[in-house]
Amino acid sequence: MNLFKIDINEEILKDLKYRLENTRWPDEIPGLEWQLGTNLDYLKELVEYWKNDFDWQKHETALNQFDHFITNIEGLKIHFIHQKSSHKDAIPIVLTHGWPGTFYEMHKMIPLLTNPEINGGNSTDSFDVIVPSLPGYGFSSKPTKHGINIRETAKMWHSLMTDTLGYKRYAAYGGDIGTGVTSQLGYMYPDKIIGIHMIANLINGLQPYLGPGSKSLSKIEQAHTNRTKKWMAEEGGYYRMHSTKPQTLSYGLNDSPVGLASWIIEKYRAWSDCNGDIESSFTKDELLITLTIYWATETINSSIRMYFEYQNLNDENIYNNLKKSEKINTPARIVVFPGDISDPPKEWADRVYNSLSWQKMSKGGHFAALEEPELLVNDIREFFRILR
Repeated sequence: MNLFKIDINEEILKDLKYRLENTRWPDEIPGLEWQLGTNLDYLKELVEYWKNDFDWQKHETALNQFDHFITNIEGLKIHFIHQKSSHKDAIPIVLTHGWPGTFYEMHKMIPLLTNPEINGGNSTDSFDVIVPSLPGYGFSSKPTKHGINIRETAKMWHSLMTDTLGYKRYAAYGGDIGTGVTSQLGYMYPDKIIGIHMIANLINGLQPYLGPGSKSLSKIEQAHTNRTKKWMAEEGGYYRMHSTKPQTLSYGLNDSPVGLASWIIEKYRAWSDCNGDIESSFTKDELLITLTIYWATETINSSIRMYFEYQNLNDENIYNNLKKSEKINTPARIVVFPGDISDPPKEWADRVYNSLSWQKMSKGGHFAALEEPELLVNDIREFFRILR
């Protein structure tokens, strides 16, 4: 394990500005706004800000205030933040992001978890916080072999927490792909995991057994599966592309920062609780920090390839690997945010988790750690308070 400092080469930033200045813009049918995808006028406004006003060095300095490390796990260099609380008896917790996020998505949560007093919490609710970059994301290295999926990532995180950092037991939180990693941790290591806290994007988590002898779906559960199918048909084009032909997509996104921005910010608008106004949930700087990390590390291809990996496991489909009468026994908490892409019923999750608590939030969306960090952290504190 070695100390790490973010240090984006100035030549990369100069090249980025050159490409932004020489963008070949497409046409757009007037009046359709975001109906066909990322709106041209907004993207031009964002790119203009990226070129002339966005200060990466300022944000790089701020990010480097956290304690960054690199370690080698299963032949991959894994980047992570390890921010320890000053309070004794702090619970170690690993926070896992998803796509199109990065470790940066969790940065607002870190001080709230390590030092609860800063927003009116109690020191007895403190955590040691570990925020890894998923394999092929941010400053973690890119996998060079097939098979680095959600389950394998969970194994790496367990090694990070126990072998590298020496924790005997720990907690886990995740959203999006992080929900899948977190559910796998709870499934594989129930004796080592204190509890798992997840955003209700359950398509990425372990799925219930629905084969012969299983309980029939209720009307509410059937409505949920119908909504999921409808959403996949109407909004899942990116998902099918990522999980079938990520390499084809990557040539354009890795070569054009505007193409990259278009692909990513459309999801931030569509999946957040912003009512169509993306900057009511995120600042331009927050969007551009994420985009600059993807651009500078050239990880758009390796990041979207994760979809292909968890759709194409060699031995079994990760979505159907709970067997008859099998459940996850680790205490679990699922939070549902109104602006998220998924609103599953508790009945569905009860098929997967033996000890489940459920919370519907008043506001926030898919990127809750960025949108509503205090609301999310307060719920994490509440859940783990009874498990300490």
